[in-house]
Amino acid sequence: MQGLMMETPLTIPGLVVPRAEKVYARTPVVARIGQNEVRTTWGAVVGRARRLATVLRDLGVREGDRVATFGWNTHWHLEAYIGIPSMGAVLHTLNIRLFADQVAYIADHADDSVVLVDRSLLPLWRQVEARLSRPRPLIVLPDSDDTANDGDAIDYEQAIAAAQPAEWPDLDENAAAAMCYTSGTTGNPKGVVYSHRSSVLHSFATALSGTLAIGAQDTVCAIVPMFHANSWGLPHAGAMVGASLLLPGRDLSPAAICSLIASERATIAAGVPTIWLGVLDYWRREKPDLSSLRTVICGGSAAPASLCKAFEEEIGVPITHAWGMTETSPIGSVSRVPAEAGQNPDAATREYYNTSQGRWVPGVDVRVTGDDGKEVPWDAETMGEIWIRGPWIARQYYGDPGPDPAKFSDGWLRTGDVATVDQLGYLRIVDRTKDLVKSGGEWISSVELEGHIMAHPDVLEAAVIGIPDPKWDERPMACVVLRAGASDRVGVEDILEFLRPRVAKWWLPDHVVFIDEVPKTSVGKFDKKVLRSRFTEAPQGSAAAAGSGSAS
Repeated sequence: MQGLMMETPLTIPGLVVPRAEKVYARTPVVARIGQNEVRTTWGAVVGRARRLATVLRDLGVREGDRVATFGWNTHWHLEAYIGIPSMGAVLHTLNIRLFADQVAYIADHADDSVVLVDRSLLPLWRQVEARLSRPRPLIVLPDSDDTANDGDAIDYEQAIAAAQPAEWPDLDENAAAAMCYTSGTTGNPKGVVYSHRSSVLHSFATALSGTLAIGAQDTVCAIVPMFHANSWGLPHAGAMVGASLLLPGRDLSPAAICSLIASERATIAAGVPTIWLGVLDYWRREKPDLSSLRTVICGGSAAPASLCKAFEEEIGVPITHAWGMTETSPIGSVSRVPAEAGQNPDAATREYYNTSQGRWVPGVDVRVTGDDGKEVPWDAETMGEIWIRGPWIARQYYGDPGPDPAKFSDGWLRTGDVATVDQLGYLRIVDRTKDLVKSGGEWISSVELEGHIMAHPDVLEAAVIGIPDPKWDERPMACVVLRAGASDRVGVEDILEFLRPRVAKWWLPDHVVFIDEVPKTSVGKFDKKVLRSRFTEAPQGSAAAAGSGSAS
C-alpha cells in the first residue's frame, strides 16, 4: 500500500522562488557596493532573475548547461542564484581566490558555457581567460565604473533592461541545480553537483530550530562567500523562509562587516573563524554596536574556545558552531546546548557544547569510524573519521566514472575529519586526518593545541604542524602570530608556560616560531600545507624544552 500524497517535485523554481516572489516580495535585500548600499527586495530579485534567464537563453544556454559566476556577494550574484537553476541550467560558482590556472582548469572541466563576472574582478578573469581551452561569452556585473577591461563583454544591466521575464520550466527534482569545486588541497579540485531536491531539503534543514533556525523574522548577513558551498545555503534558504539578506560585497574588513551589521540590525551573521577573530579584535578597540545579533554562525574550521567565550562574555553574542564541507551542501551538524543541560546551564557546560560541532542535523546520518571500519564508542575520547550520508550528501565527484572508493565507501562519504562523539551524540572535531601529529605512535590534535594557544591574551592566530623527528617520527611545532605590540613581552617560554597546565606534557610543542600571519586558503581557513612547505625542518632558535614525545 502506498500513501496518497501529491508527488510535488522538490525544485528551486517550484518551492523556493514562489515564496520569495509572492509571499516575501517586499522583504529587503541589501548589498554593499563600494561605499554605497543598494536596497532591493526579494520580489525585485526574482523579477530580474527571470530577465536574466531570458538573456541566457538568447545566448544559447539550455537545461543542464553550466553557467559560471566569478563574483563577490552582491544582489546581482543573488539574481544568478535564483535565475540560473530556475531556468534549468546549472549555477557554477567559481572561487575568485584560486590561482588562474586552477580556475581555468575548473571552468574547462565543468564545461561552463557562459560566465558572469564582477567588473572589479575582470583583471583577474582576463588572466583565467588566457588559459581556457576556448573563450566563453562574458556578462559583466557592474560593481565598478571602470570599464577599461570590458572589451566585447555584455553589460548586465543593459541586457536585463532589454529582456522580457522568462517563465520557469517544469524540472525534474533530481536534475542538477548548482556546482561547487573543492579547494583542491591535494590534486586537482573536485566537482560537487547539487540537485534541486538536495538544495530544497537543505534549505528546510537550515530553518529548523535545532540547526540555524533561520526565519522570516531574521536579517541574515551572509559574509561566507557565495563561491563557498553555495554560501552555506543561505541564499536559497533566505528566499524560502523570507529572511532579509545582507550581502557585504568586496569589503570584508572587520570595520565594514561591523558597520553593515550595526546599520541594518542583522540578527544572524555567518562566516569562518578568521572573520570572527578579526571582528573580535576590532570590537575590543572600537566597540561597534552588535547588539542586534542573536547569534553568529561559525563554520569552515573549528572555532577556538577562547573566541566562543569572548563573543558570549564580552560582546554578548553566542557563537553557533556548525560543521560541514562542500560535499555536504554543507550543513552536516550544528551545536546547540541540549535540553539535558538544564534550563540554566553554567558557563563551563555552555562552553563545552558551544565549542563542539554539535549533533548531526535531521536528514543525515553520521558515524565516527575507527581504522578497523567499526564505529568508535560514544565516550568523548576515542577518535575516528566522520562518515556521513543523506539526501544532500554527494555520492561521487563530477566527471568521475564512479565513486572514488578512498572517498565514498558503501554508501557513505568519508569526510577526512577526525572527531570524537560523546554520550549525547555531540561531535568534536579533533583534526583533519592529514593534520594530526603522530608522535611516538600517539596522536596529537593540532586543532586542540591551536585553540589553547589562541586563548593566550597576546596571541592573535596560531597554527600547529608536525615536524619530522628522528626519535618520535613527528613532533608539533606552533606557528604563532602575536597581537600588535606583544613581541617585546612574549617569547617561546611564555607560550609553553601558558600551555603546561592545559595539555599533557608530551603534547607541548618542541618548537615555537613567531610569524607575521598564518597563510589562509581561498575560503579563509588556515593553510597548513603552505606552512609545511615553509618549515620542512625546525628553524634555528625555535627549540623548546618539551617533554617526552609520547604518552608512554
